[in-house]
Amino acid sequence: MPHLPQIKVPATYMRGGTSKGVFFRLQDLPEVAQVPGRARDALLLRVIGSPDPYGKQIDGMGAATSSTSKAVIVSKSKRPGHDVDYLFGQVSIDQPFVDWSGNCGNLSAAVGPFAISNGLVDAGRVPRDGMATVRIWQANIGKTIVAHLPITGGAVQETGDFELDGVTFPSAEVQLEFIDPADEGEGEGGGAMFPTGQVVDDLEVPGIGTLKATLINAGIPTIFVNAEAIGYTGTELQDAINGDARALAMFEAIRAHGALRMGLIQHIDEAARRQHTPKVAFVARPAGYTASSGKPIAPGDVDLLVRALSMGKLHHAMMGTAAVAIGTAAAIPGTLVNLAAGGSERNAVCFGHPSGTLRVGAEAAQVDGQWRVTKALMSRSARVLMEGQVRVPGDIFE
Repeated sequence: MPHLPQIKVPATYMRGGTSKGVFFRLQDLPEVAQVPGRARDALLLRVIGSPDPYGKQIDGMGAATSSTSKAVIVSKSKRPGHDVDYLFGQVSIDQPFVDWSGNCGNLSAAVGPFAISNGLVDAGRVPRDGMATVRIWQANIGKTIVAHLPITGGAVQETGDFELDGVTFPSAEVQLEFIDPADEGEGEGGGAMFPTGQVVDDLEVPGIGTLKATLINAGIPTIFVNAEAIGYTGTELQDAINGDARALAMFEAIRAHGALRMGLIQHIDEAARRQHTPKVAFVARPAGYTASSGKPIAPGDVDLLVRALSMGKLHHAMMGTAAVAIGTAAAIPGTLVNLAAGGSERNAVCFGHPSGTLRVGAEAAQVDGQWRVTKALMSRSARVLMEGQVRVPGDIFE
């Protein structure tokens, strides 16, 4: 039986924030994969090394965590006022699907650097020295992200002294603005960022009980619950939860019933096929703990504590999109996030996560009785890890 040679596809392996992913220019993909569909998904699954029943992604570029099983496709934008279109795929580790339902806020930090380095931004918009601004259309959720990144000698500056908890080494700071981050889709609340029309709901979860919950569409659909209501303190690290099958089942039940309440799915069984969204997180008032790096976090270092799950596991730090949801919810009086932070009005919050702390800001105001957020802001960093060609078996499209 003849065996086809491997296909070579130009690609860049990048870190963005506390995530890693394989980046492609749309024009470099095989023609059959330049449009959405089975061929594109098959290509990305094989690139990342999924589905892998061993859960290791040994035969691919993934690293067996939700933070590292990701793919990004970037192209010049045809949308007025934007430089590039950015499409994100969350690749399942052990199942044969790619979830296109949401954004990755961490990898958003790498889109601007990738776009400039790969000739997708008009050269006249890139200074020889100074700050470049890249306007990004996030195609998954139909939102604008503005990236501000340093340029030195006409090239993207990647090294620097900006430190980000959850990333070992310092690098250059990338400032991100998530413009109008709330989802304006249909929901019980008539298209507001709170799909039920309430900042706090009673969420019934069979087998667990009725939990107070803030259900918000900002950055990414997120379900916030109080840590103490589910038996936690908010100081937990990954090992306290990810090795507990009962805990993971509880969080998945909360996520599934929250998704149903938010109108993201029509039947509870659909949640299993929509793993990337919504996220589920639990919040608590400030307390001291030791981060996963050994760094001590004092109660006075943070405004509140947040732990969030991604793709069924407690995240090692914080998803960038969930950070946008945290910043947005913190700015709106009465949400569980705002109450955990003390209940006062604020336009920025510093929260504790398993790897340390993160500051995120949001500009919120009431318009005609509805809360609106014009932008959320945070800083991340990004760096090219490897560039060249990724190879996949030639029979993947058969």
